[in-house]
Amino acid sequence: MENSDCILEGRQVLEISEIMGILPHRYPFLLIDRIVEIERKKRIVAIKNVTINEPFFQGHFPGYPIMPGALVVEAIAQAGGVLLMPEVPDRHKKLMVFTGIERAKFRRPVVPGDQLRIEITVLNWKPRVAKMEGRATVDGKLACEATVMCALVPRTDQEPERTAGEPVTKAENGLVGSE
Repeated sequence: MENSDCILEGRQVLEISEIMGILPHRYPFLLIDRIVEIERKKRIVAIKNVTINEPFFQGHFPGYPIMPGALVVEAIAQAGGVLLMPEVPDRHKKLMVFTGIERAKFRRPVVPGDQLRIEITVLNWKPRVAKMEGRATVDGKLACEATVMCALVPRTDQEPERTAGEPVTKAENGLVGSE
C-alpha cells in the first residue's frame, strides 16, 4: 500500500494544523496536540497537553478532576489514525473507526497539568483494518495501555436526510463493527 505523496514522508514533527489536516476530529474531541516522532507504517509518538480548560473536567469529577480513561484510549486511537491515514490513497473518502479495544489498563490518573506521551506501535495492518498497541505515559510513568483495533469505512460528506424524531443509525454514529 505505497503512497508516494504521503504527507509523513521525511517528517518527524507535526503541529496541530497538520494533525487537523489528517484527522477529521475537532475541538473538543481532538485529543492530540503534536507529533514528535514518526516511523512510517510502524510507530508514532504524540503529545496531549492536559489542561483544566478541558470540558470534561467540569463533571469528571468536581473537586477532583481526572481525564476519563475512555478519552485516554481515544487519544491512543487518534495517534494511530495520524500514523496510518496518510498511507491510504483515498483517505479523504474514508474514516478510521474503532472496532475493538483489548487489554485496556489504567495505572494512574491523568490530571490537569499532565502531559501525555502517547506511543503507538502497529501490530498488524491490512488495507482496511489495523491493530495497534498504545501506551500513554506521564513523566515516564505508565498511565494507560491498550490494544486498539480499527477499520476504514466510507466517509459521507453530507448528513443523511431524516424526518423529525428519526434515530441516527449505528453506522452514522461511527459504531460500525463495535457490537
